[in-house]
Amino acid sequence: MIEFYKTSIADVDPTQPRSQRLVTRKIDKPEPGCWISVVSPDADDRRWLQSELNIEPEFVQASLDDEETSHIDYDDETGQVLVIVDCPFVEDDRDAVDQSITQYDTHPLSLIFLPEQDVLVTVSLKESETVNTFSQGKFRGINTTLRTRMLLQMLLHISQRYLVCLRSINRQFRENERVLRKTMRNDELIKMLGFEKSLVYLSTSLKSTEATLNRIGYGRILHLYEDDRDLLDDVSIEMSQAIEMCSTYSNILNGTMDAFGNIINNNMNITMRTLAILTLVLSIPNMVYGFYGMNTPLPHDDTWVFAFALSVAATVGATVILMRSRFVR
Repeated sequence: MIEFYKTSIADVDPTQPRSQRLVTRKIDKPEPGCWISVVSPDADDRRWLQSELNIEPEFVQASLDDEETSHIDYDDETGQVLVIVDCPFVEDDRDAVDQSITQYDTHPLSLIFLPEQDVLVTVSLKESETVNTFSQGKFRGINTTLRTRMLLQMLLHISQRYLVCLRSINRQFRENERVLRKTMRNDELIKMLGFEKSLVYLSTSLKSTEATLNRIGYGRILHLYEDDRDLLDDVSIEMSQAIEMCSTYSNILNGTMDAFGNIINNNMNITMRTLAILTLVLSIPNMVYGFYGMNTPLPHDDTWVFAFALSVAATVGATVILMRSRFVR
């Protein structure tokens, strides 16, 4: 699906500031200064990107690669710039390992700068929260003619989405931890693995996106104005906070998993120790009756009462000794 958006001055009170009169509307065809949004592209959309917009084939191929990592690339001949960043999204229930929790993954969002056509193209392989927010006008201050600023605004929204996802993971983790304190069922432990997988995906994507953000900050590929520098600082702060939160939650999760693993091992040791004591105590009557069942003269072997009393006394004595020893403490 391909859609076109362009920011223009609305016909409202001219006394208002120009920034408040800017309105982003959907248009029918590409124009200079517009934003082209491509979502879930098919083969026809790919051919259109190359034939109508003259985008470099390598850029189109990289934009359609689901495994492409975050980076920035520049073509010397055409002056086109490709920026790929990783966006967090909620896994579909049918794809999630455990449908009772919300798990997260990341997918690449490609932004292609076309200086000849004076347009910005975004390519998303699936529905993107960031693209929907910008296309529906929910993000303030959008201006499609300021391509670099729009890129930084998208990066700001993406970094904020990371924070939302991380807080959701932390909230689910704490709820699952309270359940684990009461019961050690396998379902809760599997949920912990789901949280760990989500944090690994988010952490890897955050690190690569931070490296891309640093390259943008150099200003060698994309020219940055003073206002862009201020916005870049805001993005860097949000991204650093997301990376710190992800690292903290990962350490807490790993420590909690280790603690619960030790508790499970300790409970198993207690269970095995109890079974060993029961086996030892219950083997005493078998030993006594085994001796009296042999064809060997033994004291009071003419009645079963003495053997029964001896086995009971030996069992009780062994139980008392074991209960008072350090073995069962």
